Amino acid sequence: MPPKKTTPLPPVGKKIKKARTDKKMSYDALANETGFSIDFLKQVEAGKVTPHVGSLLQISRALDIDSCDLLKEAEGRMQDRIKAYTKRTSSYAYSTLTPGAENKHLKAFRVKIDAMKDHEGVSYNHEGEEFVYVLDGTIEVVVGQHVNSLGPGDSLHFNSGIQHHLKNTGEKDAELIVVIYNP
Repeated sequence: MPPKKTTPLPPVGKKIKKARTDKKMSYDALANETGFSIDFLKQVEAGKVTPHVGSLLQISRALDIDSCDLLKEAEGRMQDRIKAYTKRTSSYAYSTLTPGAENKHLKAFRVKIDAMKDHEGVSYNHEGEEFVYVLDGTIEVVVGQHVNSLGPGDSLHFNSGIQHHLKNTGEKDAELIVVIYNP
């Protein structure tokens, strides 16, 4: 039996641009709905930047599109980065732990952050709540102005509507489980 052919998914930036232009939404309007700069949104649409999970959730909410479609494509790109480690340009990778969670409020991810690296990008926020559980390594989660230091077995639950940022503070890669609740 011949292998099943799959149609490659369009890059996440193209999906976002199509949704934005189909809705006749300007960059200004999308920037105001998400809090992201127009430059950042243009880089996303051009495929120069792959947004983080929280950013994808904000963009999909602003465009009223299913975040799962965007997350699947972004996850595929992250998996390619994992497979071709030397070609990675980002210091993190993630995979979904809740496949088939379309139209669900709760999504879980396994996240890997390289040693001594930030979860690249500016601080971000998205409506809802977030739960982080550290499997390995040491990380810092800055929520607003409060710094939380976490090690293996530690967890943190916080309001993800507050600006937050993730950073690996250890000398080895950190692995964590991140659960995002989006009302």
